[in-house]
Amino acid sequence: MKRPGKSGRSAPATVRDRSLPAFRESLQLRLPPGPPPPALVAIPARDEAEVMPVCLAALAAQAMPDGLPLASGRFGVVLLVNNSRDGTAALARGMVGRLPFPLLVLEESLPPELAHAGEARRRAMEAAAFWLERDAVPDAVLLTTDADGRPARDWVARNLLALEAGADAVLGLITVDPEEHERALPAALRQRSAEEERYDSLLVELAARLDPDPADPWPRHDCESGASMAVALDAYRRAGGLPSQALGEDRAFCDALRRIDARLRHAPEAVVEVSCRLHGRAQGGMADTMRFLIGATDAPIEGRLEPALDAARRYRLRALARRLFRAPLDAVAAEAAGFGLEGPALAALLAQPSFGRAWEAVAAASPALRQRTPLERHDLLPETRRVEALLAPLRAVPAETPNPVP
Repeated sequence: MKRPGKSGRSAPATVRDRSLPAFRESLQLRLPPGPPPPALVAIPARDEAEVMPVCLAALAAQAMPDGLPLASGRFGVVLLVNNSRDGTAALARGMVGRLPFPLLVLEESLPPELAHAGEARRRAMEAAAFWLERDAVPDAVLLTTDADGRPARDWVARNLLALEAGADAVLGLITVDPEEHERALPAALRQRSAEEERYDSLLVELAARLDPDPADPWPRHDCESGASMAVALDAYRRAGGLPSQALGEDRAFCDALRRIDARLRHAPEAVVEVSCRLHGRAQGGMADTMRFLIGATDAPIEGRLEPALDAARRYRLRALARRLFRAPLDAVAAEAAGFGLEGPALAALLAQPSFGRAWEAVAAASPALRQRTPLERHDLLPETRRVEALLAPLRAVPAETPNPVP
């Protein structure tokens, strides 16, 4: 079972945090002397004494995909412990010097309105970014995962290789331990999860074939979770950094990257395994969702999973919008009816500084792209058959070849 990014719930508005400049100022005194490694893994932690050492041990065992050791000094870790009462920070400090990478442990006591996972991750990433910028480290990279995460042995290398291949950001695949999954969740919920994941994977393939992205070729996934994320420091800053949100900060950051036309790679080979706990640290997060679904396995399906024909329309129109971006008005007007818009209105929406912003505007305004009624549980199997039928002829064409848009 993979654990998706927190996309199924609406995120609260970003909190304006006037204390962040003070936090950055405090880092002047807390950062160690000397330059950091070129890549830093930022990890937020709150009351994670039980699992955090497992995460650090997994990072200590990092290697190249071929099994050869990762070059010494390739990465370090910034662990930001916030509002913790179980000795997480002291335990981590006891590991400093016994790990094959530099470990910086920071402690923060966040006010109630900011004491959430999104702000903790933001501060961890800001601390890592500040350290890299202080010493002007070239080609600097930020990675992040969760304190209960167990990165695969080649996780760091896979992320760095994808960035070296041209990505601005890399989103990894999140999985859970199968035995833990079976113990924690009833059979009915495991069955529902498997059906949702199957349908989701088919929609991702449909998108890759109807609207190919050279930076994110098939096979790929659509998980956008802070449990596995890597981003070039330059892209992180251009996107405005991680937003301060109690929920969905990872997806919101990816949306910000898309607005600057950053190249996002959803890499299935960059894997982090996380716990399948039913009492998590983020209110409204994955643990809360699983607890709710245990008693409501027939609840409507996660909002981003559209019916097959609606999804196909969205992907085709997105591919068409790419072709029309910065195109002459007559070319835009000739295709505007497909979006349910007048030519000048569509042209105005497309007149944005980036395609990401243009598509966001078009998707919000187009009647043809409005979200329909959420899928019901009983819709999953017939919709799965429908998307498989749509994919059958497309699979005869290489996924990287743009398909004609009707």
